[in-house]
Amino acid sequence: MTCQNNYFSYELLHVDKNTGARAGILHTPHGDIETPIFMPVGTNSSVKMLTNYDVEQAGAQIILANSYHLYLKAGTKLIKQFGGIHGWMNWNKPVLTDSGGFQVFSLANLRKITEDGVSFRNPKDGSKHFISPEISMEIQEDIGADIMMAFDVCSPYPCTYDEAKKAMEQTHRWLERCFKAKSNPKQALFPIVQGAFFDDLRKESASVISSFDAVGYAIGGLSVGETKDIMNHFVEFTAPLLPENKPRYLMGVGTPEDLLDCIKRGIDMFDCVLPTRNARHGSFFTHNGKKIIKNKEFEADAEPLDELCNCYACKNHSKAYIRHLFRCGEGTAAALMSIHNIKFLLDFAKACRNAILNDEFERFYNDNYYKIVQK
Repeated sequence: MTCQNNYFSYELLHVDKNTGARAGILHTPHGDIETPIFMPVGTNSSVKMLTNYDVEQAGAQIILANSYHLYLKAGTKLIKQFGGIHGWMNWNKPVLTDSGGFQVFSLANLRKITEDGVSFRNPKDGSKHFISPEISMEIQEDIGADIMMAFDVCSPYPCTYDEAKKAMEQTHRWLERCFKAKSNPKQALFPIVQGAFFDDLRKESASVISSFDAVGYAIGGLSVGETKDIMNHFVEFTAPLLPENKPRYLMGVGTPEDLLDCIKRGIDMFDCVLPTRNARHGSFFTHNGKKIIKNKEFEADAEPLDELCNCYACKNHSKAYIRHLFRCGEGTAAALMSIHNIKFLLDFAKACRNAILNDEFERFYNDNYYKIVQK
C-alpha cells in the first residue's frame, strides 16, 4: 500500500498478523526512513553531547530540531542563509522540526493565547514575541526541515472537557491556516491529533485532521503526566482512526517500554529527549532494564553497558571505567552513555521492525517486555 506526492511517499510494507504492528518506508528528499523508527532529538540543531558522526554511526535515519529554540537562539533567518538546517549543521539525512507549540504553551503565565496566535516572553531575557500559524510555517520553512509540525494548542494534564474541546477546536482552525501558509512542496506538514483524555474528542480530532491530505499524521498531548495505562489506551484508541496508508507519529514518547507498547498499537515514529537526558543523569538502557551507572555494583565491572550492544561505548569501555568517569564529573561519561542509549533505541526499533516483517512481533513483545521494563 503506497501513498505519495512529488517529493514524499510512504510504503506500508507489512502489518503483523497478530498485533497490528506496522513496518514501512517513508521516502523523503533527504533519504528513506524505515519504520518503526526512533528519532533522536537535537533541540538546538545538535543531539546533546554528541557529534553528527556519533549520531550517524548509531544508525539514526532522521533527527529532530526544535523550531522554538532555534527561533529564539540562532535565529531562523541565519539558518536559512546557510541553506537551511541541513547546511547549517552539516546533516544530510531527514530532519523534523516541531512547531514550538508545546514549548510556548508550557510558559504558563508568560504567554497569552488568542485566535490570532500566541504572545509570549522569552523566559531567558524577557523579550516579547508572537507566533501565529503563519509565522510558525515561516519559521519552519526558513529552517528547511523535511517534516514540519502544525502549530497546535496543547491541553494541560489534567484538564476539563471544556478546556480540551476549546484547545482542540483552536488546533483545527490553526491547522487550516498552516496548510494555507505552507509554500514549499519539498517540506511535508504533519497535522496533530489533540483532544486530551476524552475518547469523543480524540475521535473528532482524528477525523478533522485526516480530512487534510497530509504525508503523515501525529498524535500529540500524551506523555504529559498521565499513567502508562492511560497513554496506551489513547494510543490504541486513536491510531486506527488515522489513515492506514500514512505514517503515524507519537510525539514526545520513546523509551524501550514505550516502543514495545505503542508499536504494538500501530505507531510508526517516535521521538524523546530521555535517552540523552538519562545519560547525563547516569542511567542507561539494557536488555534487562534501565541501570544506574553510579551504583556500587558496577565499581569493578569489566563488562560493557550491555553485552548485546555493539555501540562505540560498549565495544571500547567497561562499566567500571564509565562509572569512574561519571563519579569524577567527566563529560565523557555522559557522552558515552548517550551514544549507547541512542543506539540501543535505534537497534531496538530495528529489531521490532524485523519481527513485524516476519509476523513474529507478538513473540518478540512477550520475550522482551518484562525484561526490558525492569527498573
